[in-house]
Amino acid sequence: MDKPIVTRNLCKIYQEGRVEVTAVSSADLTLGEGEVVGLFGPSGSGKTTLLSILGCILRPTSGSLMLYGKEVSDMSEADLPFIRKKYISFIFQGFNLFPALTVHENVMLVLKLKGVKGEVAERRATELLTEVGLEERIDFLPRDLSGGQKQRVAVARALAADAPVILADEPTGNLDFSNGRKVMELLKNLAAERKRCVVVATHDNRIEDIFDRILFMEDGKIVREKRRSP
Repeated sequence: MDKPIVTRNLCKIYQEGRVEVTAVSSADLTLGEGEVVGLFGPSGSGKTTLLSILGCILRPTSGSLMLYGKEVSDMSEADLPFIRKKYISFIFQGFNLFPALTVHENVMLVLKLKGVKGEVAERRATELLTEVGLEERIDFLPRDLSGGQKQRVAVARALAADAPVILADEPTGNLDFSNGRKVMELLKNLAAERKRCVVVATHDNRIEDIFDRILFMEDGKIVREKRRSP
């Protein structure tokens, strides 16, 4: 079976005036189903750029990116939205919830964009919010939630998108240790149960033990790898 993500010699170079800046250099990755992988590194190390390339938001300068055996690095701009919709869900540090919509409506919106409508969408949204422990908050507005609860809504929306790859950029960045850990444990459990491939860009060393694998980045390069002990 094809792996969710495979990259070979992936590079991203920016032109800043007369200077070339290498944001990602020669990245080789093979990421599997049910795996939770952390991209660790200081600000400017390239982890968010690499995550954006994996999510088909940024196009690499060179190299190969395959999602489930499909080469996507050279696809046209017209085709990339379809690829993102089919394969990728995003979770952001800033939650990205619609403030005027209830928790339930925020999740339902994603389902409707996937073509799920009416009572089926309502029931599915309730199921997903129950799964992330927010069944008693479904009629709340985002402003009435804690940071940890907002991030759990973001996880529910990612699940509503029903994509096999979940990419999270600093998902614990706005959370205290307890809530950050709960969100990461939720992602880990969902990855195992639903066979999702989860990739998290972070510099939060307090959650290192959550990951199956950690890739450490410096100056755009993956400099070492650490696997969780059995």
